[in-house]
Amino acid sequence: MNRPRSLIATLFLTLLCTASILHAAEEIRISVPASMTDAVKELAAQFTASGHSAQIIPNFGPSGTLAKQIVEGAPADLFISANQKWMTYLREKKEIDTSSEQILAANTLVFAGTKNPAVTKLTDITKLRQIAIGSPKSVPAGEYAVQAMEKAGIYTQLEQEKKLVMAKDVRQSLTYADRGETDGAFVYKTDALMAEHAVILFEVPQDLYDTVTYPIALTLAGSKNADAKAFYAYLTGPEALKVFLKYGFSAP
Repeated sequence: MNRPRSLIATLFLTLLCTASILHAAEEIRISVPASMTDAVKELAAQFTASGHSAQIIPNFGPSGTLAKQIVEGAPADLFISANQKWMTYLREKKEIDTSSEQILAANTLVFAGTKNPAVTKLTDITKLRQIAIGSPKSVPAGEYAVQAMEKAGIYTQLEQEKKLVMAKDVRQSLTYADRGETDGAFVYKTDALMAEHAVILFEVPQDLYDTVTYPIALTLAGSKNADAKAFYAYLTGPEALKVFLKYGFSAP
């Protein structure tokens, strides 16, 4: 009598484990910089509408925070960074499938805020009271902004005068400027185009900061997930590029 029960129990556990594996494979966990929120949400919806049943679970935030979460064990099948630094970090930590790494899109750093004819170039922001930037320790947009201010010779002055307001990500920087809580903010062009009230006051000269690129790669876990590989192929394909261009990104 015990043998049949044992076989039934073994079969039940096998089926349970198989169901668990299949369920996991039907999820695609993606870690994406905040500046790509709207574009990736639209692309995820398109991917699902095209007949893919896998559930896409996004994690939006600053690239540095996302990368560190992955190293600490947070589940992720696909990672996009708003700069090369954090992709390199994950590569060195052996967290990504290096053969899948490529540049997905590019962007431009701008300064946005309430219309102000007195602010048309970078050195003009020294006249302002408060300026929002993403925390440069984890937010690439903030890091690019610091590079530009340092090369323009105004960073130390703004820091000493306590005019810089740190934000958790580039979208929060935009929110501060859009609500008038700061006089302006360093954000990407794609973010500024989403603003309700703030406008682009000037583009930051490209020679003052590193080129803004968005590398993408499958994680080691993602490289074993057929659904994640399919979504990766979709994101790096021509149809996705049309969506990125619509949101103000440029081709890599």
